[in-house]
Amino acid sequence: MNLTAKSFVLAPFLVLVYGLVHILDGLDGTYGPGLAWTAGHLAFLAALALFVPLILELARRSTHRRAAAGVAVFALIGVAAGAVQFGIDVVVGFLAADRAEMGTLFDRVQEVPGVMPAVYTVVPAFFYVGLVVLVVMQAVAGRIGWWSPALVALGVGVVVASKDLLTLSALINLAGLAPLGRETGRRERVSLS
Repeated sequence: MNLTAKSFVLAPFLVLVYGLVHILDGLDGTYGPGLAWTAGHLAFLAALALFVPLILELARRSTHRRAAAGVAVFALIGVAAGAVQFGIDVVVGFLAADRAEMGTLFDRVQEVPGVMPAVYTVVPAFFYVGLVVLVVMQAVAGRIGWWSPALVALGVGVVVASKDLLTLSALINLAGLAPLGRETGRRERVSLS
């Protein structure tokens, strides 16, 4: 099974790792800077990288290629914005001596006109919306059951409700995306036969 097929499991798994590390990092009442902050954010960056082949595979398998390609571009713009956000978080974590200094550095970055919607609030949401739409397209084509896009949508909704529920969101997304990875792996084995 290649990386694309594995990404359907590995991407949400790495989001789960980030969520667990985030919980551990906050046990002392603050988040970052330090090893847990950096490790968690690097895990999420790796997850975002793995969502790229996942999104491209969903678009490739769609019966409506042009629409799926547009949705994939939309989702990948969100992935890029999320990667910039988490990259900023890693850099701030390295530069800051403590949480107060992190806050000051984040304020400076977020005061730049356009940064908040482009990197923090609006554009990163494109990824989640695009992912749900692409999974729905797979269900409409009869490749997966209705419950898979329902789980992915629920996973997205859970994290929108509270970032503290990220681990639950990741588990729900893992359950919703894993069948698509198995299907991708099966199709690869058939094509190699």
